[in-house]
Amino acid sequence: MAKTFSRRTAGKGARRDIAAEITTLILSKLEQGVMPWVRPWNATQGGGRPLRHCGTAYTGINTLFLWAMGDAMGYSSRYWMTYRQAEALGGQVRKGETSSLSVYYSQISKTEQDRVTGEDQTRAIRFLKAYNVFNADQIDGLPAHYYPDLAPPEDRPESVHRTAIDAFFATLPIDIRHGGNAAFFSPAGDYIQMPPREAFHSNDHYASTLGHEAVHWSGGKTRLERTFGKRFGDKAYAFEELVALSGQSAPCLTLH
Repeated sequence: MAKTFSRRTAGKGARRDIAAEITTLILSKLEQGVMPWVRPWNATQGGGRPLRHCGTAYTGINTLFLWAMGDAMGYSSRYWMTYRQAEALGGQVRKGETSSLSVYYSQISKTEQDRVTGEDQTRAIRFLKAYNVFNADQIDGLPAHYYPDLAPPEDRPESVHRTAIDAFFATLPIDIRHGGNAAFFSPAGDYIQMPPREAFHSNDHYASTLGHEAVHWSGGKTRLERTFGKRFGDKAYAFEELVALSGQSAPCLTLH
């Protein structure tokens, strides 16, 4: 996934199209079906909003962007900082690590003389700037609080329908694979990829997500042979997602 958008290696300069880079990352996450703001499983242990080196929470697009970056790269720490900030804290960015983007909006006032009236006029000029930050997981030697203690897994509520749910999915000839932090059906490989069951907030969330992907599976070439779409957002893609949503609220899809 990291190859789908521009990133910068520590110590090397590069010009960036800030808006395009943010848009590309968000779209690539959506294309994978990974939406951290609604996803019912945990990908990292840090939790909470991304934080600056001083502990202040990021706001605006930085929150979404750095959440997505942390999710994509598997970082567990909530802290992000520039190369120089890491050095000031006694840390060292590891060789070869690549930075992520942080942006800020601001404005300056510029006074100009009106060519007609000769009077001075002040106007505000808004601008968008970016700087490069690294997650604490990419940095050695920082104070201990920048690295989160991995919390023990929380007790998950057991579904009262667990036996029936497992029995239902057991009757379907689906190749279900577990691992990673994304849930999807692969039409090319004809299998469903799921995060580990224990990563989900509850067994019902696991069943709901599996139900969604199982509906996608039902449209495979050897089954209902639905058209999945040529690209993200086209009509066939949108229709397929609407079909799959019928199986997400409860694992009770009917194949017909």
